[in-house]
Amino acid sequence: MSTQPDLLYSEEEEALRAAVRDLLADHCDAPGVIARTESDAPHDIAAWKALAGTMGLAGLLIPEELGGQGATHREAAVVLEELGRAVAPVPYLTSAVVATEALLECGDDELLGRLASATTVAALALSLNTAAGGAYKVVRHEDGALHGELTGIADAVAADVLLVPADDGGLYAVDADAVTVTPRPSLDLTRPVATVTLDGAPGRLLGDAEPAVRRALRAGAGLLASEQLGLAEWTLTETVRYLKERKQFNRPVGGFQALKHRLAQLWLEVVNLRAAARAAADALATVEDTDVAVAVAQSYAAPVAVRAAEEALQLHGGIGMTWEHPVHLYLKRAKADSLAYGTAGTHREALAELVDLRAP
Repeated sequence: MSTQPDLLYSEEEEALRAAVRDLLADHCDAPGVIARTESDAPHDIAAWKALAGTMGLAGLLIPEELGGQGATHREAAVVLEELGRAVAPVPYLTSAVVATEALLECGDDELLGRLASATTVAALALSLNTAAGGAYKVVRHEDGALHGELTGIADAVAADVLLVPADDGGLYAVDADAVTVTPRPSLDLTRPVATVTLDGAPGRLLGDAEPAVRRALRAGAGLLASEQLGLAEWTLTETVRYLKERKQFNRPVGGFQALKHRLAQLWLEVVNLRAAARAAADALATVEDTDVAVAVAQSYAAPVAVRAAEEALQLHGGIGMTWEHPVHLYLKRAKADSLAYGTAGTHREALAELVDLRAP
């Protein structure tokens, strides 16, 4: 019989949050992130090195005997909350969570060791909108080489190794140097997508693709909710702060009853999102009712994160519409996240199947 999970943050988790927030305050200030999105190098390599190398967070989910931290998804969720708050342009979710989970399923100690030491960034070569259990595109495996084109691969431009599913049912490790990575226009400028073209690229077989992909995408969807939580919390907090300062008719705008009601409703939704995101992280850590918890979290997270960012944009008035204000980064991340690893509708359908509440 399972016990009720404790979804409150532990002292260790709060200490981790404080350390990550301090690091991101130094590396990912809003003007710097905006300037980076306008350059040819959207990823913040210095921030990634500090997070992954100095703090050792790239190996958070990797066992200690392989050089990792041997922590759980709860700690990874705290990191993602802070990355969401900063819309940090680092490949944490794609490499340290999704690709890592696929490699854990395959049991590839060599690559896991490289990820844990932060010398390698990996990306699962699936379109970012692929949901766990959903269909995904594969490449052709012929005479020991891989041929084909994969689109919508998040953070592929930052990856050293790509994990590529092939038509023989295998998952292959392919060096980024052996493929052509072509950046594509992306709504979320802080998590760029690319097309990966394989023209006879050599690959090393890691294991069966299907279970590895399913595990990776489930963890990605579950922990994405924590990123969406961090994003929603930042937009709500900043909006409240701004409305206390902004004056109209010689009184703070935040004093108007209609705006108080909108913010109170949003606060309730963000609190509920925190509960759903924490439940998903705890379920991933304890492997109890994981599919249900992840489906619930993603059914709820995307609409709340998008609404929080939209409200922030509107309630900041004219300044919210400017490129200099960072709220547009949060709205674009929220919109892109609402499609990542399955839409809310996709997860609601999955949830209906899981709890036997199908439509008539």
